[in-house]
Amino acid sequence: MSTPTRRRLMRDFKRLQNDPPGGISGAPCADNIMIWNAVIFGPAETPFEDGTFKLTMTFDETYPNKPPTVRFISEMFHPNVYANGELCLDILQNRWSPTYDVAAILTSIQSLLHDPNPNSPANAESASLYRENRREYVRRVRETVEKSWE
Repeated sequence: MSTPTRRRLMRDFKRLQNDPPGGISGAPCADNIMIWNAVIFGPAETPFEDGTFKLTMTFDETYPNKPPTVRFISEMFHPNVYANGELCLDILQNRWSPTYDVAAILTSIQSLLHDPNPNSPANAESASLYRENRREYVRRVRETVEKSWE
C-alpha cells in the first residue's frame, strides 16, 4: 500500500543511495519500509574513529511530520545516548522539521559523536567523564569501538 509516508521513505532511500553522505549508510528492511537499519562509522580524529555503530530507525505514518524512533543497537558510551540506545538529540525531539530526511538524521547523529553535548546528558557517567576525566572517557569509548566490530 502506497501512502505519503511510504513514498517519502522511498525518496529518502533513493537520495541516500544516489548521494550518500560520508560515513553513514541506511536502508529499509526487505519486508518493511517502515523499519530501517543504519550504520554510522565513527568520525575520524574522534574517540569513535574506526567504530561501526549499528542503529535502527522506526517510522510510523506520521513521518515526516514527526521524527522516527532511532536507537543504537551497538553498545554506545556517549553523553547523549541512553543505556537502551535511544538518543537525546534535539532534532529527534523538540527541533524536528519535516524537511529532515534519513540522511540528515544520520548525519546529525554522526556529528553528535564528534561533538557531544554534556549539558544535556542521557548518560550521566559518560557526561561527567567527558567533562572531568577525558582520558578515561576516551578509554571507555574505545572499548565500545572494539565491541562494534564483533
